[in-house]
Amino acid sequence: MYSVEEFDNAKTKVLKYICYKKRTEQEIKNKFCKTIEESLLEDVIEELKEIGYIDDSNYIKRAVNEFMALNNMSIKEIKYKLLSKGIKSNILDDYISENYDELLEYEKKSAKKIAIKKSGLEKQEIKNYLMKKGYKEESIKEV
Repeated sequence: MYSVEEFDNAKTKVLKYICYKKRTEQEIKNKFCKTIEESLLEDVIEELKEIGYIDDSNYIKRAVNEFMALNNMSIKEIKYKLLSKGIKSNILDDYISENYDELLEYEKKSAKKIAIKKSGLEKQEIKNYLMKKGYKEESIKEV
């Protein structure tokens, strides 16, 4: 078992890390797995989840809004990017199905922007590029 002081020190380290930039639970585990004992880290993460400092669902919303504001991405690209951050796929799938219409609309706009940028290319080349990037057939057809 660990002391209150050890817990507070570990919690302070984790808080500094997540206050600098929002992180997923998995990112925190990856960062501190070598420096903080596992059960202590689990307890710190649990407490921070309870008080709202760590919230993967909230992280998804914020990240998707950021992607939509700054990038042209397919739904598939967004999903892979968030999975690579350690977001559990069931949480991510729930978010996508709850917000599918909005995400599909964004994907179509993104495909359109890419098609305009690549307007010098043949139609088939643009279509192949979009398919490679994970755009849905219906988004590509609309463009």
